[in-house]
Amino acid sequence: MEYGNVLVIGNSGVGKSTLINAVLGEDAERKAPTSVGISGTTDKLEIYESESIPFRIIDTIGFEPSFLKRNSAIAAIRKWSKEATKEGGRKDREINVIWFCVEGTSSKLFPEAIKALSRATSMWESVPVIVVITKSYSVPDRESNIRMVHTAFAQQKRYSKNLRDVIPVVASTFTLNETAFAAPEGISELIDATNQAMPEGIRAAATDIATFKLRRKRAQAQSVVGASVAAAAVVGAVPIPIADAAILVPIETAEINALAQIYEIRKSNEAKQFLNSIVEAGTAGIAAKAAIGALKALPGVHVATSVLNAAVAGSIVAAIGESSVYAFEKVYLGEKSITDIDWVSQLMEDRLSNEFIDRAANVINELANSDDSKNTPAKIANVVAALFAPPASSEDEDQK
Repeated sequence: MEYGNVLVIGNSGVGKSTLINAVLGEDAERKAPTSVGISGTTDKLEIYESESIPFRIIDTIGFEPSFLKRNSAIAAIRKWSKEATKEGGRKDREINVIWFCVEGTSSKLFPEAIKALSRATSMWESVPVIVVITKSYSVPDRESNIRMVHTAFAQQKRYSKNLRDVIPVVASTFTLNETAFAAPEGISELIDATNQAMPEGIRAAATDIATFKLRRKRAQAQSVVGASVAAAAVVGAVPIPIADAAILVPIETAEINALAQIYEIRKSNEAKQFLNSIVEAGTAGIAAKAAIGALKALPGVHVATSVLNAAVAGSIVAAIGESSVYAFEKVYLGEKSITDIDWVSQLMEDRLSNEFIDRAANVINELANSDDSKNTPAKIANVVAALFAPPASSEDEDQK
């Protein structure tokens, strides 16, 4: 089995370090410290290995009640995780299974702890979670603790599907009184549950890293398209008739090249032909000219010529950008090749057909029904951006 990574996370004082020592045993490469401390830097998270178990353990900074310290701990985990997404990403920064530690002596599972868990591990959306109830000394309380965990997780839209097990543990012998003690237990069950979840977690981590990278690219792509639409609205607003879309060639070319760079479309003769086919379809293509003619001839629309030109220009550039993002994602994901010239040309023509005309007409109608004095290029660009939806599969990167 591939060597995986387990992230140990929870509130400060919950017993994470004691748990790690119990799991690793005395032959661990490094002994887990009793206190990790609070810091926003990744060097406060520690990796531990042992020949006796087939996975690494990553000890994290505990969540403190203090807002600033809790956010610092969350930031440290997020920064650590993103190392796995870089070029040649570090495998020891991947997260394959999460141990969410909850103290068994607590009367309830603090909602803030789950929120902190969700924020800290937002990149790992599909990784399995095992809840470890630490300091589980009271046998009668264990069933209620397990019910408490399932109830709390059922209320979490995301983690309800990731919860794989709830395991009460006593990591070290706990003396109750002179004649009674709670012996260690639950450690073997935790190791077995982790090994069982690890293959799924390794696959999930690979998927989550790819999803994270794609979201980053989509966010970057949307900013490029937005800037290009704003530039097109300014160009379209000048008193120069737009008989065709040729005036937009420099903007569209810059937009497409920037998007190609984001999606790692390498420079080559095939790539150049692929990109040129997008530009040609969006500027001199029959579909582009027909779309512009249809928009210019909309019946019953009374709007200043400069506003109409700016709206048409912005809409064309938005559609080209949207279509380019779709095409480049297909290439990036390996579903299409840059040699598929006919496919991308047909794609651009389809994207500039009736659906595009309807959306662009909505832009123009909204501007026609607004205060003409406020129809500046900036406002026109905002209206275009609002009415031209981003790629259907896109999601905003989590910035919380």
